[in-house]
Amino acid sequence: MSEEILINVTPRETRVAVVENGMLQELHIERASKRGYVGNIYKGRVQRVMPGMQAAFVEIGLQRAAFLHASDIVRPLQGLNADGDDTNLPTPPIHELVREGQDVVVQVVKDPIGSKGARLTTQLSIPSRYLVLLPHAKVLGVSVRIEDEVERERLKGLLQSMIDEDAPGYILRTNAEGQSGESLAEDIRYLKKAWALIDEALRGSPVGRCVYEDLSLPLRALRDLLRRDVEKVRVDSRESFDRMRGFIDRFMPQLGERLEHYPGERPIFDLFGIEDEIQRALQKEVPLKSGGHLVIDQTEAMTTVDVNTGAFLGHRNLEDTVYRTNLEAAQAVARQLRLRNLGGIIIIDFIDMSDAEHRRQVLRQLEKSLSRDHAKTTVYDFSPLGLVEMTRKRTTESLERQLCEPCDICAGRGSVKSMETVTYEIFREITRAVRQFEAKTVLVLAQPKVAAKILEEESAAVAELEEFIGKPIRLQADERYTQESYDVVLL
Repeated sequence: MSEEILINVTPRETRVAVVENGMLQELHIERASKRGYVGNIYKGRVQRVMPGMQAAFVEIGLQRAAFLHASDIVRPLQGLNADGDDTNLPTPPIHELVREGQDVVVQVVKDPIGSKGARLTTQLSIPSRYLVLLPHAKVLGVSVRIEDEVERERLKGLLQSMIDEDAPGYILRTNAEGQSGESLAEDIRYLKKAWALIDEALRGSPVGRCVYEDLSLPLRALRDLLRRDVEKVRVDSRESFDRMRGFIDRFMPQLGERLEHYPGERPIFDLFGIEDEIQRALQKEVPLKSGGHLVIDQTEAMTTVDVNTGAFLGHRNLEDTVYRTNLEAAQAVARQLRLRNLGGIIIIDFIDMSDAEHRRQVLRQLEKSLSRDHAKTTVYDFSPLGLVEMTRKRTTESLERQLCEPCDICAGRGSVKSMETVTYEIFREITRAVRQFEAKTVLVLAQPKVAAKILEEESAAVAELEEFIGKPIRLQADERYTQESYDVVLL
């Protein structure tokens, strides 16, 4: 599989595209005015303890207080598995863990999304190229994405031979697969130095101070996305290229030849068709090669994906048509989740299949297609209603919510009132107004199309209304009005 990373840098915005076999799979965006907070470490103070929610709100200097759940608070003798998850007994009550006014050192694990504040943890983690340092844990873990048991044991043995009994915890990242002891030792030295600087900064920092900030997006792309199967990393900014060259020479010199500066006149995203892909990723409907299509709806509670056959009729029978469409849809859904960065609860409505083996194969295809996704995903079996429920870990806003805002005409509903509905609203408003106030004439200001519809199709109704209220009605078209907006003026 051919994979490339393309980086477009402008003074106010940086974008990173992950392209596999010529198709855009992931898009990461960082704007100077709105950098994310995930990974940042703060000295915070507990504002409120909420026993009913098993959580506390913590002031860390952001616009909204951040959220700290009891399960995310490190406790004495806490055990962690290889993924850093708590394996102990049930979490104690929140009031036994923190109190109001208490200073706490916390790390952001989820950016503020919508009306919700940032999600926090006191289980700090500092990532490097191949390792994650856990200063408050004693675990030595290996990423579950490294599946070869021999390699897992080799890496764990290497790591154990390099650290003391009193050393903090470490997790070997997926990128560590196949690496030498020298590479791991370099990462350990870097993480020790980084933690010493953070620990020193914490001692003298006031509440609300960020004491550790994650790398900029181009450097994070090198650290987190540059794997062995990535052939090229192309960046269109000479300044960013020089910074990335310094980072790569220090931490991954063996991959240095893969980094390239793109000096072309034509924008790098235009050259590879990325801009068109981004525009398509903002549409609700996703066409399939077979002629079918997906309809993706993102709501506050969940994301729904509806699969339709469209014009695809198949060559054998209906069951064969449905099965082949669902197989193609499973691949397309996995790609769209990554590309659109959709997280939380996701419901997929595949076309109904009567064959149990077909359902099993579609689920298998979905899981296989999700295997390259960096975000953690969990897929459940078909429900009695024929729906597939799944979850995808969400840490940042979706692509749509990063690039778009609610329509000021429909207020985010996704639809506007019909001209007929608006016409009858205007008639009711006229009746209401003339009953309250004295007037000789009624003037209606509305969008040209609405005004034309009233004059052409509702002229009889206007005449009846004039007779009913005993006053003439004048209509005036104004381009500044939207379809739903209008004004009734009494003269």
